[in-house]
Amino acid sequence: MVKKRMFQSSLVMAIITVALMFNPVVFSAEDRTPTEGDHFTLSIMHMNDTHAHLDPMPKMVTAVKEVRKEKPEALLLHAGDVFSGTLYFNEFKGQADLALMNLMDVDAMVFGNHEFDLGDREGGQQSLAKFVEGAHFPLLSTNIDFSNDPYMSALVSPEQVVENPEDGTSYQHIVKEVDGEKIGIFGLTTEDTIDISSPVHVAFNNYQEAAEEAVQLFEQQDIDKIIAVTHMGYDSNPAVGNDLLLAQIEGIDVIVGGHSHTKLEQPVVVKQDANGQEKDPTVIVQAGQYAEYLGTLDVAFDDEGVVVRYAGGLLEVDAYAEDEEAVEVLQPYKDKVNHVMNEKSGATALKELTNPRQSQPGDDSVRANETELGNLVTDAMLTKAQEKFPETVIAFQNGGGIRAPIAKGEMTIGEIISVLPFGNDPVIATLTGAEIKEILEHSVHLAPSEHGGFLHVSGMRMTYDSSKEAGNRVQTMEVKQGEQYVPIESDQQYQITTNGFTGQGGDGFETFAKAYEEGRIKDIGEIDWQQLRDYMVEDLGGKVDPEREGRIIDLAREEDPRNDDDHGGKNGSDGSDDDVDQENENEEKPGEDSDDQKGGVKPDGDSDDDSKKGSDGADSDDSKKGSKSTDDDEENGNQKGLKLGDDSNKHGNRTVQGYENNEGSTATASSDSSGGGKLPRTATNMFTYFLIGSILLLSGGGMLFYRKKADKS
Repeated sequence: MVKKRMFQSSLVMAIITVALMFNPVVFSAEDRTPTEGDHFTLSIMHMNDTHAHLDPMPKMVTAVKEVRKEKPEALLLHAGDVFSGTLYFNEFKGQADLALMNLMDVDAMVFGNHEFDLGDREGGQQSLAKFVEGAHFPLLSTNIDFSNDPYMSALVSPEQVVENPEDGTSYQHIVKEVDGEKIGIFGLTTEDTIDISSPVHVAFNNYQEAAEEAVQLFEQQDIDKIIAVTHMGYDSNPAVGNDLLLAQIEGIDVIVGGHSHTKLEQPVVVKQDANGQEKDPTVIVQAGQYAEYLGTLDVAFDDEGVVVRYAGGLLEVDAYAEDEEAVEVLQPYKDKVNHVMNEKSGATALKELTNPRQSQPGDDSVRANETELGNLVTDAMLTKAQEKFPETVIAFQNGGGIRAPIAKGEMTIGEIISVLPFGNDPVIATLTGAEIKEILEHSVHLAPSEHGGFLHVSGMRMTYDSSKEAGNRVQTMEVKQGEQYVPIESDQQYQITTNGFTGQGGDGFETFAKAYEEGRIKDIGEIDWQQLRDYMVEDLGGKVDPEREGRIIDLAREEDPRNDDDHGGKNGSDGSDDDVDQENENEEKPGEDSDDQKGGVKPDGDSDDDSKKGSDGADSDDSKKGSKSTDDDEENGNQKGLKLGDDSNKHGNRTVQGYENNEGSTATASSDSSGGGKLPRTATNMFTYFLIGSILLLSGGGMLFYRKKADKS
């Protein structure tokens, strides 16, 4: 009897262990695919943040057409940021994008913040107005006031709610009829546009007030199926609103989002209001960036207009063939862009600027030590950020995002783009000295081996010791004040700039991820490769000759040329190690490694074939990812590409599962995560469960064996 009980206990433990290893995802009733028994099912296609990445667009056209074959009534919505990002925009100011979008039969588009990038130099929104006039679809501007803009004011409808909207006009609220049902659609643009773009005469109103008014206006007309097309970000700065906050407003059924470049592989549902009270469900979707994905969503409504079921996902555009008509339309624009790629930039490299990689740990590498090119890139970042935000004192650039060398001689535009091809555009953040220390510890935690997250710096210098335990390597950190360097104090705040990929937590930077989630990361409305070009031409006078300056020194491998008096001791007010080591807070965690991104911003998986750069400034169609930042072993990504489960993510408690191993950035939060490096968190957990289960089984077996021998004796 005892043996039977022991066997049963062992069996139960084994079953529990196996069940834990599989760790199934629990779906709510709302995750079921809509069925014919529902009152009404609405199908939606969506995209966002395409940013003039037009090489994938012929494939996007095919994807749209194939969905419409099955669902001819499906709406197609664009959540903003068509402008800025590649040479297609520099040359054609949105007209090339428009030519492709008009082929798709778009139903509506909201204005993104980058749609206003040319306002300052044009004395208003001249290029934007030309884009709107030529659009074969309506634009949405529910919280935007264009009345003082000399170009856009005449293109805005004075009516509050418009059925059957006309092409080439901006509206506050529109109504589309689908299968006999009226659908209310409105659009919101981040209020932050005033700081990160050039709206000039354009004003932005409070998103919450505009949304509540929109719901009220639709309901007054007995319209109970309401879509918000937004360019505010899935989880961006709460001070100016985001989709998770918007979803707390009663009456909005679907939010099609953009701005944060988030790749939501599955829809996210919010069922509580701001007070934590139950409300009707709101479904949130977003499709990453750079025309890499076409989002799809089917939503079923009951007779009261309440969402009862939904199903959605992302279609990878690269899996489709190119539409022949779209290829033909794009070709003249593509020819011009390819020509411009070979144009001289106005900058000349006085020597070759290498971009070395290791053949073995300890070799010279852009991912393991200071380089001349790394210093050039970070100097450009800091200088150009300071023009908008003078308080900025430090710049960080992940080594995995620097992708190509620069040859001696005159530089072409294409060469500059090849250095920073992923569109990881600059952001600023306010961090404490303690947080900077955590970030730098992660930067060097694999040294002297390579890591895509190894940070090049400007405006500061540091020493570390790679022979010490990871998490306790940084010995000194100093920030430049005038011509002097002073210690970075752990309790003081410093404004820094980095790229959007790193700023969202790419390459495993958990401190940056936390700052991003808290709304402390802000896009500054610049393009990274353009920053580099303009710095070399405007600030260096076209003569480029960076040096290695001892900004980053590994004390285990080289002497510190600076004496203690010069840099004020170690990193605290008294220069002691205690001020820096901080209890080993950033010790490397099990399964964590360099080039893996954590879990949602997208990666770049491309092999170091940096010659494949496309004319849009990112990798060519083969490597389609735009915001990547690392390489084979690191997928880059600028957006958090989160895979979100139903319960934990409804109210903004995101579950980051691991940077997706794609070649670009976006939809998963990423950097370069392909080769060797950290295992996904799920793999670590599964190994742990397997180990525990094995121990339990061996223990149970041992007990049975012992008992059997005891019985015989």
